[in-house]
Amino acid sequence: MQIHNLTQGSPEWDQFRLDHFGASEAAAMLGLSSKVTRNELLKMKHTGIAKEYSDWVENVLFANGHELEELARPIMEAELGEDLYPVTCSDGDLSASCDGLTLDESIAWEHKQWNDALAESVRNGIVPDEYMPQCQQILMITGAHELFFGVSDGTESNREETTVYINPDWANRIITGWQQFRKDLKEYKPREITEKPEAEAIMQLPALSIQIKGEVTTSNLPQFKKAAETFISNIKTNLQTDEDFANAESTVKFCADTEKKIELAKDAAIAQTSSIDDLMRTMDHIKDSLRVKRLALEKLVKTQKETIRNKIIDDSYELARDHVGNLACEIKLVKFHIIADSLCMKRDFIQSTKNKRTLSSLHNAVDTYLAEVKIHLDAAAKNIREKIAFLVDTNHEWLFPDIQQIIIKNNDDFKLLVETRISDHKKKVAEETQKKIDAEKKAEELARQEAEAKEHVKIEEAKKQETFEKGTEHLPPVNKHLNKGEMHASRPAAERDDIALREKLIIEARESLIKQIPFLGFGPASAVIKAIANDEIKNVKIIF
Repeated sequence: MQIHNLTQGSPEWDQFRLDHFGASEAAAMLGLSSKVTRNELLKMKHTGIAKEYSDWVENVLFANGHELEELARPIMEAELGEDLYPVTCSDGDLSASCDGLTLDESIAWEHKQWNDALAESVRNGIVPDEYMPQCQQILMITGAHELFFGVSDGTESNREETTVYINPDWANRIITGWQQFRKDLKEYKPREITEKPEAEAIMQLPALSIQIKGEVTTSNLPQFKKAAETFISNIKTNLQTDEDFANAESTVKFCADTEKKIELAKDAAIAQTSSIDDLMRTMDHIKDSLRVKRLALEKLVKTQKETIRNKIIDDSYELARDHVGNLACEIKLVKFHIIADSLCMKRDFIQSTKNKRTLSSLHNAVDTYLAEVKIHLDAAAKNIREKIAFLVDTNHEWLFPDIQQIIIKNNDDFKLLVETRISDHKKKVAEETQKKIDAEKKAEELARQEAEAKEHVKIEEAKKQETFEKGTEHLPPVNKHLNKGEMHASRPAAERDDIALREKLIIEARESLIKQIPFLGFGPASAVIKAIANDEIKNVKIIF
């Protein structure tokens, strides 16, 4: 907080008021003030004329409150047991003019002029919304722990007090409200709209005077008819401004009154004669002409007003949708315009114009509501961006194909859902990884066991082969002739063929047995081979 030593009414004071957004202006900025509209505040800030602005603030916002404030301060000081010092302070471009602040800056005081409705509200401990923004901004800037909000006429007898503490919702509303106000002020373009004017004076028709005695004796009906036709032809039907509408509404009323007067004159004439046909037709013609014009003008007023009202609403609504589009371009992963639909509804823009009768009040109502919508949209977009940033930081955004639905959850629920889903996913991945590791270990163990079995078989075969070979290496040759590969030449041919066949069979049997004996469960291989070598061929065949 920065405290400013300014003299009230000085040029420095005027410029300070213009350059800062004061606590006393916060209600108008939020569209809650009964004294100042938001558009009026924008226009005054936009003009940049410090003195005019300061005079306007003093006359509109404060209006004789200073004298009563000086009378009420000693009473409040006596109650607190501490002095209260008027102070002007600021924080950035936000400011507050405190009616009173204690020396340690822990207690602030704000005083309002007595009125019965406000006093009743304060007596019940309620600060009306029109005054709460000022109280909250004072607390925000001064850092005071509490603010006493009082209403009095400067006397002890008519005095009510209640205590106000900082409210986070109000504080956020004020901060975001001024943020939007700054944007609107930067883009502000004044509209030349005057308050609803008084209708122009309507040319009065001459008083219709008719006297009848069996016949029309005197009548200014021809002159009255001419004046009425001139009046009707000059009625303006191209309505654009508040002045046009005021004139049209006044003309409608005048026509209705004139119709009644003609009817009364007609009735008076009829009372004087039984039948004056031409007179009656003329009067009926004039009355009907006025009636037709009045009804057409009534319809035109209503239609034109509705057309202008609808255009104001449509233009403002389109600005809101453009704002939605701009925010949607900045936001990834979700479709922001879907979320924004509930915050930007045309029916609410229409509702904001209820009971607004002038162009100025229509524009202010819609502009103020548009600012409120933009504030809510900005807050929603900020909230969504923060959630998306939180999600992206987890590097698991792909786990959330339903992001459009869950993004609207409140922050705590959203974060809990994200963390839970990621935790469940990691747990599932860990379980699957462990299953895979276990399967690989099992496969490796089976492969190891199989390899060991094969190696064992191989070793056993090698051992058996070694044993077999050791048992057969000293066996005599089956036939010395066969071992040497010789054939006895002195034997007959038939015997030589028989020996050759026997030699062939024994060799084949020996080779086969060498391979098979370890697996067939025979006794010592050498004995078997020896038996085969000494047996007859038929016996060899029997063995196999």
